[in-house]
Amino acid sequence: MKKDILLLNQKSAHTIGFFDVENGEAIKQIEVGQFPHEFVVDSKREFAYVGHYGVQNSGITEDHGGCSIFVIDLKTKEHVHTISTWPYYRIHGLALDDKDRLYAMSESQNVMVIFESPRTANAPDRALPSGGLKTHLFSLTKDGSTAYCLNLLSHTVTKIRPWDPAFLPVAMYPGKKPEGNCLSDDEQTLFVTNRLDNQVVAINTESLEVTARADTGTDPTRAYLSPDDLLYVTNYGGQSISIFSLSLENKGTIDLPADPIAVSFHPTSGDVFVSLTNDTVAVLDPNNLNVKRSFSCLAEPDVSFILQSSSHPTGA
Repeated sequence: MKKDILLLNQKSAHTIGFFDVENGEAIKQIEVGQFPHEFVVDSKREFAYVGHYGVQNSGITEDHGGCSIFVIDLKTKEHVHTISTWPYYRIHGLALDDKDRLYAMSESQNVMVIFESPRTANAPDRALPSGGLKTHLFSLTKDGSTAYCLNLLSHTVTKIRPWDPAFLPVAMYPGKKPEGNCLSDDEQTLFVTNRLDNQVVAINTESLEVTARADTGTDPTRAYLSPDDLLYVTNYGGQSISIFSLSLENKGTIDLPADPIAVSFHPTSGDVFVSLTNDTVAVLDPNNLNVKRSFSCLAEPDVSFILQSSSHPTGA
């Protein structure tokens, strides 16, 4: 019988794990390169693309880090291909557009690389500058025409056009050390967390002006839009998640046993899966704002994704 699966990056264990959503049992672990970070899953739920950051954190010096993307076959649960991003290192932010073209950010060179057919690609088809410094993550419109880059060292958000080589990046200042980000469904608003301000802001994507601002917990590192249109902000230094409406009205806080790293949502049950710094995954009840259960995983869990049984590739 098919099961819903949590696909989980375990950064310091250098693995991608498959876990039974119901009981947390580890089904399989796939070893990849040292310190994988973000990953994305294609629209058919056939392949996952994992960025090779290559060092434990951005403070590591005298090591270029990784310059590749690992392709995981979700049917066979195997690492089946490696894409080179050379000469661009420390691959972090990743996104797929509605044509399953792959976009990846080199944090060290502040360059976005693009792969038109990532399943079989060996090298980038395009590359363009982010327009900022220490570009960590980005949000991408569904059609891939626009990206909003989060630049930790220049403290900016930059708007770029991946398919318009002549377009010059447009920068704005959202606050100190912007990192977490997500687009509203209509792509008219970009939500950004400012880590050193302990705030989340809403930015109009046309004017690039801040339209709303709210206080979070300590060190907000990620922002996620839930299936019921609520904004979840992970407070990495506060052992909690803050929840907001799209107008940034505070809807409550979920206290956690450790600091949250990343979040994913079950598309039908409503459960919220949170990777924690104590090497567990907490499962939250969004209605009661509490932890229902948790299960152990390998070292430093990060990004996760729910593979529903109905969407598994045949034979999975």
